[in-house]
Amino acid sequence: MKIKLDHLTKRFPNRNKKIHEDVIAVNDFTFEIPDGKLIGLLGPSGCGKSTTLNLISGLEVPTSGRIYFGDTDVTDLPAENRGVGLVFQNYALYPHLTVMDNITFPLGNLRGDKKLTKEQMREKAIAAAKLVQIEELMERRPSELSGGQQQRVAIARALVKMPSVLLLDEPLSNLDARLRLQTREELARIQRETGITTIFVTHDQEEAMSISDLIVVMKDGVLHQIGKPQEVYDSPCNLFVAKFLGTPPINVFDGRVYEGHLYIGEEAIMDVDLPHGQVWIGIRPEGFVPDPEGPLTLRLKKIEVMGRDTSVVTTHPYFEGTFIRSIIPSEEIPTVLGMTEGHMDDTPPAVEDNGEGGSAPEPLFLPVRFRIKPSKIYVFDRKTEEVLPRE
Repeated sequence: MKIKLDHLTKRFPNRNKKIHEDVIAVNDFTFEIPDGKLIGLLGPSGCGKSTTLNLISGLEVPTSGRIYFGDTDVTDLPAENRGVGLVFQNYALYPHLTVMDNITFPLGNLRGDKKLTKEQMREKAIAAAKLVQIEELMERRPSELSGGQQQRVAIARALVKMPSVLLLDEPLSNLDARLRLQTREELARIQRETGITTIFVTHDQEEAMSISDLIVVMKDGVLHQIGKPQEVYDSPCNLFVAKFLGTPPINVFDGRVYEGHLYIGEEAIMDVDLPHGQVWIGIRPEGFVPDPEGPLTLRLKKIEVMGRDTSVVTTHPYFEGTFIRSIIPSEEIPTVLGMTEGHMDDTPPAVEDNGEGGSAPEPLFLPVRFRIKPSKIYVFDRKTEEVLPRE
């Protein structure tokens, strides 16, 4: 089922009596979700993701704009008539009912020619349970299940009516890290097998990027960018999207353009065809390459080895933050260490606490040089924060 949102807006009265303007949770939202795709609705807390989902489901009424399922305008259609399956952050299972009864519960509300016999409901429930791989748990009650199993019951209950649209609101946030990884892979598998158009709301960008066909990035009720996950990561439209996507996050520097060169401090790190002026420069963590002749000098704080990743932690006076984190291959570490050998005598001695208080001197971080991968550096307008094309 294709879903189209046409200038969708939702306003709420402001609870702060000193502020008379309404709170705009969703602001002039327009985009189309292709049939049979899994869409990640992504953004920080309070950006309007759940409100958008509630508008699509019919739990909220839009202030203005229209909602279409296929070619049908469902804006004024009650939630129960939209053919939508919902899975929430809290599983909302009936504690006194078995897994079988929880899954079949929505089927018991069907009326008219859609009404099913008990045997038909049982068959559908078993089919939904097999899809989420909990068919052996049908006689248990929610208290006898793990968090991941309860989440699967909630998903099976949403799928049992084979909805036209499946809406998932932070469905994995109550699970531990390993179970989240396993369950999100299961969600992707279920969506592929059923072909149901699915909207997945999350604030976890890694989660959204790993399973979504498309991601929609929101902030303050406004749609900032929509596209394939890797395309949005590689080509962010503005500084917010660039900062929001990526772990570790993008490193942002106070920079300038002068006479065809891009400067961080007094170092020209790249040639660019841009007008003179102050800019923001964003460099992805994987964009740093250790090079003794590289144009950018950073100060080494430490090297962190975290399983498969090696993170070089550095500083720079023009960095908009505390520490720069660059991810480099393990085989490049000797290059980094080699660049510090001539400066080892600059390292201040350790200061022992003599019990008289006082503070130790600031450590003198050692200089290391990097060149920057052109595809991993972005230049943003200083005022609008929109990305500037470099070609």
